[in-house]
Amino acid sequence: MFDEDAYRLGFGTYSLTDEDGIDALVTAIESGYRHLDTARLYGNEEEVGEAIARADVDRDELFVATKIAHFEEPEKTPEYVRNGVEESLSRLGIETIDLLYHHWPRGRDDIETVLPVFNDLVDAGQVERVGVSNYTPADLELADDLLEQSPYAVQAEMHPFLPQEELRAAVRDRDAYFVAYSPIAQGEVFDTPEISAVADKHDVNEAVVSLAWLLSKDGAVPIPRSQTPEHIRSNREALEVELDEEDIERIDGIDRRLRCEDPDWMEWE
Repeated sequence: MFDEDAYRLGFGTYSLTDEDGIDALVTAIESGYRHLDTARLYGNEEEVGEAIARADVDRDELFVATKIAHFEEPEKTPEYVRNGVEESLSRLGIETIDLLYHHWPRGRDDIETVLPVFNDLVDAGQVERVGVSNYTPADLELADDLLEQSPYAVQAEMHPFLPQEELRAAVRDRDAYFVAYSPIAQGEVFDTPEISAVADKHDVNEAVVSLAWLLSKDGAVPIPRSQTPEHIRSNREALEVELDEEDIERIDGIDRRLRCEDPDWMEWE
């Protein structure tokens, strides 16, 4: 699915709420985005569902991904996961979730409770594919033992300041896609000389270069987010930009390291 251009560049929906958010989502869909990424934690599944209903694109052409985080429920029960997915389906207005991620795992017990339920959800036809979000390589090894269906995608932060070599290698070993959130490092790419030089060379902006760099990485699927129609449309230029080896090496050589999403309780490897 993600091998096609319409799905290789997804659309992130974090913080897109209310009518303005729906308008942005409709613009994205009607501009060519077909892979939509949301989550229960974002509090906007209803808006995503409304945009799907309003957009002049058939549901069958869209790939809808959402996520469930188990720490939302103090009792940490499998029932919370099942009920949460039922609620997500209702809010999104769809019959099947194309890709369901386990979002922000909180330790081994959390993973061991959630992932077996994912197997049941696939068997029941409520979920087509399963994924994991913000997992470490060690977490992926545990997931291998618990999932009947190998993860279709592993989602994590990735951009020129966080190239994720170790995690990407683990994802490649599992023949999964690496879905990259915060692909322009929350705007930090605009202040980086190496990226600006490549942008000038190709007559595009730095966001487009960062997305094109991600697309050059085997299996990487960036999911940029914007509420501005101009940026929503211009980000798709990344599908047409062909970075050469010199461009890629220039960006790979950036020595700055930055993690935009780094909660205190998360232990990265």
